[in-house]
Amino acid sequence: RWIKFEEKVEDGGERWSAPHVPALPLHSLFQLRTCLQKGTMLLDLDATSFKEIIDKALSGQPEEAELQPALRERLAALLLLQPQHQPTKSLLQLLAELGLSPCRGRKPGCPTRHPKGRSEPRTQISKTPLKEQLRNRFKKKVLPGAEAAHVAVGEVEFLEKPFAAFIRLRCAVSLGSLAEVSLPSRFLFILLGPPKVKAYHEVGRAMATLLTDELFQRVARQAEHREDLIAGIEAFLDELIVLPPGKWDPSARIPPPSHLPSPRRRTAVDPLDQQPHGNGDMTAAGDRASAGHPHSGEELERTGRLFGGLLQDIRRKAPWYGSDFCDALHPQCLSAVLYIYLATVTNAITFGGMLGDATANMQGVLESFLGTAFAGFVFCLFSGQPLTILSSTGPVLVFERLLFSFSQEHSLDYLEFRLWIGLWVAFFGVVLVATEASHLVRYFTRFTEEGFCALISLIFIYDSLKKMLSLADAFPVNWHYRLDNVTSYSCTCNLRRLFDPILTCLTSLHHPPLPSIQSPPAAPAGLSRTQCLGRGGHLLGTSCQYVPDVTLISFLLFGGTFLFCTALKRFRSSRYFPVGVRKLVSDFAVILAILASCTVDAVLGLETPKLLVPSELKPTNPARGWIVFPFGANPWWVCLVSAVPAVLVTILIFMDQQITAVILNRREYKLQKGAGFHLDLLCVSLLMVVTSVTGLPWYVSATVISLAHMDSLRKESATSAPGEHPEFLGIREQRLTGLAVFILMGVSVFMAPVLKHIPMPVLYGVFLHMGVTALNSIQLMDRVRLLLMPAKHQPDLAYLRHVPLRRVHLFTVIQLLCLALLWVLKSTTAAIIFPVMV
Repeated sequence: RWIKFEEKVEDGGERWSAPHVPALPLHSLFQLRTCLQKGTMLLDLDATSFKEIIDKALSGQPEEAELQPALRERLAALLLLQPQHQPTKSLLQLLAELGLSPCRGRKPGCPTRHPKGRSEPRTQISKTPLKEQLRNRFKKKVLPGAEAAHVAVGEVEFLEKPFAAFIRLRCAVSLGSLAEVSLPSRFLFILLGPPKVKAYHEVGRAMATLLTDELFQRVARQAEHREDLIAGIEAFLDELIVLPPGKWDPSARIPPPSHLPSPRRRTAVDPLDQQPHGNGDMTAAGDRASAGHPHSGEELERTGRLFGGLLQDIRRKAPWYGSDFCDALHPQCLSAVLYIYLATVTNAITFGGMLGDATANMQGVLESFLGTAFAGFVFCLFSGQPLTILSSTGPVLVFERLLFSFSQEHSLDYLEFRLWIGLWVAFFGVVLVATEASHLVRYFTRFTEEGFCALISLIFIYDSLKKMLSLADAFPVNWHYRLDNVTSYSCTCNLRRLFDPILTCLTSLHHPPLPSIQSPPAAPAGLSRTQCLGRGGHLLGTSCQYVPDVTLISFLLFGGTFLFCTALKRFRSSRYFPVGVRKLVSDFAVILAILASCTVDAVLGLETPKLLVPSELKPTNPARGWIVFPFGANPWWVCLVSAVPAVLVTILIFMDQQITAVILNRREYKLQKGAGFHLDLLCVSLLMVVTSVTGLPWYVSATVISLAHMDSLRKESATSAPGEHPEFLGIREQRLTGLAVFILMGVSVFMAPVLKHIPMPVLYGVFLHMGVTALNSIQLMDRVRLLLMPAKHQPDLAYLRHVPLRRVHLFTVIQLLCLALLWVLKSTTAAIIFPVMV
């Protein structure tokens, strides 16, 4: 049988072989051409049953090949016999047959079984589908709208010369129990002949291979004469590639390739027409006109009017607004919500803690939670690309630290100064939207995109590893532990701080207490560490700072979560379990990994660091309120001077936002609803006003989390032919997952009793997985691997066929040097200008 690749029934007749590329003898194609030239050909035949088709085929023979009436009757009776199929069986069916295996002999009381598992003798073809056809699980592999073609070849003793017929029905009809599965049929090919000719089977394989070829299918559907079909075979022969005998094993089965050339590429159409148009309303003309600018399209065309680009974004996105909610009704979206929620929570805690350290808690973890929830919710509700996830970023954090230091040094109120900067940034952002400045995005090249994406991904990887290494300070490992010195390890509670230096000295010298110094009172037995510190005492001893096993289990949870996420994500392409199970496990890979790691942590019962969420709705710093007033604390001229740093922040926000938008709207993601660069920038600018007035952090698109969001919403074809990889259909574009994520962020304060059971090393492992996944999604990593590969082991990449290898290496080295420069820049106080350097 064929769908796209050939499958054979293995010896024994109980299982199908693995799909493979059919290898045909060249002579079989020549013989097939002869059969079509001399045999019966019926095009656009009107028939509704297989019996009617056979009768018309036998009566429509050429005069020179016409059979005797007796032979026609015998041949018709033979063709109308029910063919023996090898149905695809489920595991339960196989187990049931295995249980009946003792009855396969001729024991009394056992049902008689015929060869190949048939319990009934062969009868004529039924006019209606059989139960086996309707229940055949193989139908799940067939694409909707597919049709069946039938090829019947074999040796017949009572024929003296071959009988060949090619039939095309005018309308596809169901031919009862003829096919393995119940599908409408349009094409039939019959070749029967005397036993002395042994090539019938190979001619039948050649015909089946032709009928699975998309270009020949077009010819066969549109052919009006016999010569049209012959021309289709000639075109197929023109593309044929011959393998020389003796250089390969004909019995070897060639595995299906990972990618197949499109029919358009095979028909030698203009290469510009072969580029896929993945971004909604981007027209083919726009794509061809901007071969040098891969992001050109209707979204980035200048209208020459104020807010012209914004109005076009609104007109483009408005028709899709209703479907943005309906398209989210899929189990995959639930997995995406949980995954991105935990990633966003971890990111908010991380940046909130760093903001608190940089601003004396003027902005802390609670402000980070509330700001992320509000800004993210509003952005997902009104933006042009709702798959984007907003978050605080490193450059914004650096600016906040510099601004707070400047305010402290010049006796200025930090929040009021920041309010005016935010208002100016919002004003400049609206001006950029009005003047359609986003059209500059079309000049961002792959070099820029990959440099920015690689930097942000490396920051995620570095921060996750840095957080894990910092656990060794909070939970130090006792590197000086010696089993022989176990008797000297102790930790006691000292309730009198006055004696601390003396007692420490005496302990180190191993002298008995001096008679002139009174020993401190002994601590009550069983006093815990918390009770000791609560009474004003402190811990004394060589093992007080040692927390056994916490650091080790934290690293195991960290690495285990990362490996679980990676392995379960790849489970989709595994050979084990049915396709539905693999897809479900892959969609919920991150959630399953988190649950598994949390279970291990709960079973071990060690006090690993847990996720701590604020439980009260009050400012982190009691000295501030929820509303920042524009006047009163600073001189009046601050509102004017604020425009200077606001220009720098505007450039930072614009570059950070638009580079991320460019990465998310790449054509390879096959987005169908279009982008909204101007609308997204307007939303971010207006949110600057609200977050500045309320003293919440500023937000911009988070590259890595947004890429993880899109990756968790990938759509693939539900059915694929045996041997064919599922086709990537695009991203599940909708608004509901983002809205749900940020609603959960807002109510996280009330979920603190549940979230406190999630270990932080598990979330850091998720961060590492996100960074590695985003890093592997760019071409830069492929080219870095090429630097380490000998030429003979390098993969057959498209650009290696057209670009000299030394040029590829030079481009990669320059990109790595620029990336290193950005990393150094990011690590200094000049990090605020790094988006400009990108």
